Amino acid sequence: MAKKLIITAALCGAGTTKAQTPYVPITPEEIAADAVACAKAGASVIHLHVRDDNGKNTMETNRFVEVVQKVRQALADENLDAVLNLTTSGSAFTEEMRVAHLPVLMPEMCSYDPGSMNWANSYVFLNTPSFLEKLGAKCQELEIKPEVEIFDAGMIGNVEYYLKKGFLKAPIHCQFVLDVPGGMPGNLETLAYLLPKIPAGSTWSITGIGKAHVPMMLAGLAAGCDGLRVGLEDNVFLEKGVHATNAQLVARAVEYGKMAGREIATAQDARELLGLKKHQ
Repeated sequence: MAKKLIITAALCGAGTTKAQTPYVPITPEEIAADAVACAKAGASVIHLHVRDDNGKNTMETNRFVEVVQKVRQALADENLDAVLNLTTSGSAFTEEMRVAHLPVLMPEMCSYDPGSMNWANSYVFLNTPSFLEKLGAKCQELEIKPEVEIFDAGMIGNVEYYLKKGFLKAPIHCQFVLDVPGGMPGNLETLAYLLPKIPAGSTWSITGIGKAHVPMMLAGLAAGCDGLRVGLEDNVFLEKGVHATNAQLVARAVEYGKMAGREIATAQDARELLGLKKHQ
């Protein structure tokens, strides 16, 4: 039997705006409602960024607490289960602020971006060596699984370094995020380059940004991925000119997975496949 497929819903990211799509969840209530809709549609992992009262990206711990509490309560009210994966990305914020929410909320997963890049040639997506050491150590201390997000080729070499130095612990979970301007393109050549280089025993998931969204889903399924990431963080359209909801993007990923002969993983399946610890 083919291995089960983990669907991750990346609900809003740091930058998707209401001007780009009316369906992006911004408020705590909207994010909680979308988490429920995506879990019902088949997502086993919910990847969360949070916004302030003006809709701007924030890493304020109090806002994370408000959003995550609402998400957890909304899921519980519907008798739903999902793994929460909280972002640690945020070049505009202090390194301390980027990790402060982790010991407070104790998620099962958090993002780990193993390198810096010139994001869309407009700003530095900054992840310093000292930050990556601190984040890796914190994840091991708290038993939170890092989701190692790979945007560019050199990040694979950084992963090997942090594994060797003990700041990452095998087996790792890689999330390929492809076609970000300034990173690697979303195409078959990129995937063929990256896959042989991830550490043995790793699990991996894939997403493509914008027009690369569907091609990278299909390429990932053809290559035997462990997971697909979808959502309005990465792509706002269901097809050209047609805005999507997060739940619609999850439902399409589920459909594609089933067409590829894959059973869709539950949250508990995802925990077992990724080696997660569910904190009380």
